[in-house]
Amino acid sequence: MDPAAAHAARLAPYVEPHLARRRAGTKHPIHDFLFQYYSYRPAQLMRWQPPGQLSTAKRPLVEAILKLLQATIDREGNFGCFGLHEWAMVYRAPRPRHPQPLRLGHAETDKVVEGHRVTCSHWDAVRFFTAPARPLNSLGPSSDDRPDFEQPACLHATMDLYKHAYRLADVVGSDLVADAFELAWDVRIMDMRAAPYDMSGITIDPYGIEWTPIPIETAEGKREYARLQREFAQRAAPVRARLAEVLAGALEPLRRGQREGTSWVSRP
Repeated sequence: MDPAAAHAARLAPYVEPHLARRRAGTKHPIHDFLFQYYSYRPAQLMRWQPPGQLSTAKRPLVEAILKLLQATIDREGNFGCFGLHEWAMVYRAPRPRHPQPLRLGHAETDKVVEGHRVTCSHWDAVRFFTAPARPLNSLGPSSDDRPDFEQPACLHATMDLYKHAYRLADVVGSDLVADAFELAWDVRIMDMRAAPYDMSGITIDPYGIEWTPIPIETAEGKREYARLQREFAQRAAPVRARLAEVLAGALEPLRRGQREGTSWVSRP
């Protein structure tokens, strides 16, 4: 099988059900997230391309992403956050962000947040916290200091490896994009299993199993969350390292040319 066909066959079990739901006007509360939150269209994801050359126009983006990746690689993971970011997004909110009901109800959900130390390091999660929840976070990430806070145990930092890869798909190639996508897919399942929502009866594709919660409000649930979080951090480590290696390698000719005082002719 040629690379393009193999790539399409690999991702079809994820993309085709999403497209079918879109045609039918239905939504999946877990699986549609990667296609709605991230800007990479299904047709782009399905299209295979090999690794390519870095243009000078993309150098600032590559340098920024590489800095973030390297800072994350060098930092120790926090395995004690227990997915409370999703709970902080509905804390004292008049209505949840998702249509599914809260598994414990509003009052008990608020008590879970109030009874734990919130330690969210990821700005793209913190920015969705409710106003009453933001002061409860012991960390203060912002949109301008991600390298100072991002850490390898964070589920959302792991999902964002997909974003970093597809933004530079013409540099890193579609195989690495697909690796990051599949990792993000599985992480999102865990993210919502630990969220405060009741999704009883929701089927998790392409596995064909029903959703079960990770009750992080209990000691057993915390142990399960931390165990799975470590497994995903281990899975993410080689993807993050490969992405950083490819980007560093793509930058080297530009930096070498700059050091030697020569010009770099970018790809059109």
